[in-house]
Amino acid sequence: MTLKLGVPSKGRLMDKTFEWFDRHGIQLSRTGSDREYSGAVEGIEGVSLVLLSAGEIPRELAAGRIHFGVTGTDLVHDKLPRWEQQVEEIAPLGFGQADLILAVPRCWVDVDTLDDLDAAAAAFRAEHGFRLRIATKYHRLVREFLMDAGVADYQLVDSQGATEGTVKNETAEAIADITSTGETLRANHLKILSDGLVLKSQATLWRSRGAPCTGDDQEVMADFLRRVDH
Repeated sequence: MTLKLGVPSKGRLMDKTFEWFDRHGIQLSRTGSDREYSGAVEGIEGVSLVLLSAGEIPRELAAGRIHFGVTGTDLVHDKLPRWEQQVEEIAPLGFGQADLILAVPRCWVDVDTLDDLDAAAAAFRAEHGFRLRIATKYHRLVREFLMDAGVADYQLVDSQGATEGTVKNETAEAIADITSTGETLRANHLKILSDGLVLKSQATLWRSRGAPCTGDDQEVMADFLRRVDH
């Protein structure tokens, strides 16, 4: 059996991941056409490459179907309850940085903190008869964050794309989303709450705690960890 390394299957994340491993003496490459999710590993024996979407990698790590995987901190924390029991963080890769934040319309001049949001949410429900809607795809992370902050009168609505546009489209009153520069937020007349940072995220190498590893595989894993841990 070989150890399986899962990496993002396309785009900048894949390219940056390949570059990072190359600097550690492990060469990853995609084989076949862009429609074929196959790859090769050179520079280390006993490791095979699995190309997946970044969103699939946490699930595959937790299920033990891959031994290592590269994906964002945000995806691991959101998709895996008690993630520390299922995966181990090996190394931050220094790219793909983004913040998961809470943002509200810029015209809400009296709403700058989570306490303000809680008051606004209560007033919104009293006036409109339904709870203030927060659009996000990071339901578990946002729910836990708001619970810890004591924000109560809200509902999360699912958004799998163009989250910043939901306020303008009147399908939500606020959003919780990933941002790196804030430009899209500004373009949609949104502002980040002063204490609205939910999570700082970046591309990270993770190890599965549940993937089988016996005999010769343990030597391969030790060699792999030595290579990437510097």
